[in-house]
This record gives sequence, C-alpha cells and structure tokens, in this order.
Amino acid sequence: MSTEASARSGSSSNDLSSRIDKMYARDRLWAWAFVIALWLVVAFVLLSSIPYASGSVTVVCWIAAIVLLVFNTGSIANMVRHYGHDKERIYGTDIRHLDAGR
Repeated sequence: MSTEASARSGSSSNDLSSRIDKMYARDRLWAWAFVIALWLVVAFVLLSSIPYASGSVTVVCWIAAIVLLVFNTGSIANMVRHYGHDKERIYGTDIRHLDAGR
C-alpha cells in the first residue's frame, strides 16, 4: 500500500513539474512575442511620423524610442529570468488554485 502511495506522489510530482514547465514555456513565449511586437510597433510609429517632424523633434523621438525599448526589453528579460528561478512557487500556486477550482 505504501509503495502505491509513494508511486502516486512521485507521479503527481512529475506531473506538477511538467505542468509548471509548460506554463513557464508558454509565458516565456508570450513575453518575448510582446517584446517583438513592441519593437515592431515603435519602429512603425517612429518611421511613419518622421516625415511630419522637424529635425530636433525627430532626434527627441529617436532617443525616447530607444529608451522605451531598452527599458521595456530589460524589464521583460528580468521578469522571465525571475519566473525561471522561482517557477515552482509561482506556477505551483497557480496550478493548485486551478485544480482546486475544478
């Protein structure tokens, strides 16, 4: 009887670990997709507005766009890294709450 219980708990631990890995992979994919979309949108807006701006306004827009992209890309990279280091606690809690709601 105890071997069955330990086998089930080992299996459930492996299942939880694989579910955590899947959720983390999906979140990582969406985070980097957001970063790519952000770069594309900022580039589109910046390049579309250049013909309507003067020289000094164009320089300010380029600087603002670079600062925006660097800080947002860095923050998403740090968020993904933090989620990777602490994914058992973050996603384990989510999974337990999702399972409790079923």
